[in-house]
Parts: sequence; C-alpha cells; structure tokens
Amino acid sequence: MTRVWQWNRPVTVREVLEDLQQERSIAYTTVMTVMDNLHQKGWVRREVDGRAYRYTAVSTRAAYSAALMNEAWSLSDNPAAALVAFFGMMSAEQREALQDAVRMVSPNPAETAPGGPAETALGNPAEPTADAAGDDVPTDDATPESGR
Repeated sequence: MTRVWQWNRPVTVREVLEDLQQERSIAYTTVMTVMDNLHQKGWVRREVDGRAYRYTAVSTRAAYSAALMNEAWSLSDNPAAALVAFFGMMSAEQREALQDAVRMVSPNPAETAPGGPAETALGNPAEPTADAAGDDVPTDDATPESGR
C-alpha cells in the first residue's frame, strides 16, 4: 500500500515490482499476489489496462491512519484517559499540527482561540498542567524521547 499511496496514481504490478526491486529481490508473482489480496480486501480497486491491471488506492493514507486511531480510541475502556496519554506522547510539532486540525474542523472559532477549549485540552507545552489532585504535572520535559 505504501507504494500505491506514494505514487497517488493507478499503478501496475510491474511498476510496483520494479520499485521494490531497487531495495530487495522479490518475485513478480509475490507482488501480484499481494496486489490481488489488497483488491480482494477492498483496499485497492483495479481496472484492466491491456493485459494488465492498474491498481488505485480506495482511501488515502491519512484516512487509513485516522481510521486506525479512531478504532484504537473506541476500544479503550477510558477514552478520555487514552486521549490524555496520547497527547502526552506528542511532540510540540505534533500538538501544533493537532491544534491546526482542530481549527480546521471547528465550527466555532472561539473554541480554538488561545486559552479556548482546544488549547486547554491540548495544553501549552511551555506551561505545566494540573493533574486530578491539582498538582502541577510537567508536559514534555518529563517524558524521555522514544527515539522515533
């Protein structure tokens, strides 16, 4: 799927094969089987182009990632705690991107204004937040970098 998403256009098995062969040895039939499996599972659609198929992603990588996050969140027995833990793992850049995303989907600009609910929920990385007992809890500085 990564190759299909990267190209963002209909691709043939041969194109995917040639791209993968730049990194490792792989058989045409292996790529063909994987592409067929992706089609059977509904991840890609295909159309005939001469004697070959051209495969196109049904969904974007961003939509797939969002669905994974939504599924993981919905499986939590405590969704609010899961979100707090997730926000705590985010880098400053990721939190900024999330705040931008909240602004894009928010129907009320006041909700995303500085000090509004979106910023309060995501926290300001320069300021500590309070835990349930009212104690200050450091944001990024207390979490060791994961190296990712």
